[in-house]
Amino acid sequence: MTRTTRFRSMGTDVSVIGPDVEGFDRAVAEVRRRFDAEDRRFSRFRGDSELTTVNRAAGSRTAISEPFAEVVDFALAAAVATEGLFDPTVHDALVAAGYDRDFDEILAGARGALHPAEPCGRWREIERTGGEILMPAGVHLDLGGIAKGWTVDRAAEAATSFVSWVVVNAGGDLRMAGLGEPIQVSIEDPQQPTDELLRTTLRTGALATSSICKRSWGVDEHHVIDPSTGRPATTDVLQATVWANTCAEAEVGATHALLLGRDAARRYPAVLVTRGAEIVVSMPTEPGVAA
Repeated sequence: MTRTTRFRSMGTDVSVIGPDVEGFDRAVAEVRRRFDAEDRRFSRFRGDSELTTVNRAAGSRTAISEPFAEVVDFALAAAVATEGLFDPTVHDALVAAGYDRDFDEILAGARGALHPAEPCGRWREIERTGGEILMPAGVHLDLGGIAKGWTVDRAAEAATSFVSWVVVNAGGDLRMAGLGEPIQVSIEDPQQPTDELLRTTLRTGALATSSICKRSWGVDEHHVIDPSTGRPATTDVLQATVWANTCAEAEVGATHALLLGRDAARRYPAVLVTRGAEIVVSMPTEPGVAA
C-alpha cells in the first residue's frame, strides 16, 4: 500500500509518494521543509531570497551559503558540458521575454510589456572562490529549473531517513530514492495534457521534463531561452523527457535536449515530442492510454 501527499512550492505542484507506514508523515514534513527552505533561497520572485541578494550585488564579491555555492557550481559545470546551451545567466532574457513575475501571475494576466532580447552567455565571467561569488556587473543568475531538480534530490534523499523508499515529484521532475518497487510514470502529450502518450518504468534515478508548451503565455512566448539569441527558443522539439541518476542532471538534460532538437535522443535516454507530432524514443517505454 502507498500514500500520496501534495502541496505547492517553487511555483509548482509537489507530490510525495511512499509506503503507507508510520514514518510517512514525517517524511512528507521533511520534504516540505526542504522545499520551503530552498524556495526562500533560490526564488527570483522574492525580495529576500539569497538569489536576489546575489543578483543585486552584481559587480561586487558576495558571500554565499554552501547550498547556493553547490548549485551554482553544478550550473556552471553544466554550462561547460552543454557548450553554453544550458546557461544560468538567462535571467535578464527571461524578464525581457515577459517572464517577469511568478508564473501564476502571468497566467492571471499580470505580465509586463515585452522588451528587446537581452544577451546571454556571460556565465564564463562568473568568479567562484570558496564561499564567495563575483557576478559581472549587469549579469544576473536564474537557477529556477536546476535548483528545483537539486531540491527534489535533496528532499527525496532526506525522506528515506523515515521511510524505506519515496518518490518526490515537482511538476514532472521526479526522483526515486530508497529501495522501493518500480513505478510507472506517464508522459503526457504536450499539447493535450490530459492524454497520455507513453509510459516508462522508473526503477531508480530521476526523470525531468521540459516543454515549450507548459510555461507559455503566447505563440512562441515561453520560458526556454536560446542563449544564442536571448529569445524564447524556436526548436523542433516541443517537449523533452530525460532520465538521469539525479533530478538535477535530468533537469539539465531536458533543457539541453529541447535546444539540441531530435538529435538529443542520441545523447540522452529520452522521449522527445516534435512539432510534427513525431515521438522520438531512446529509453524503454510502453504505449500510453488516453485519459
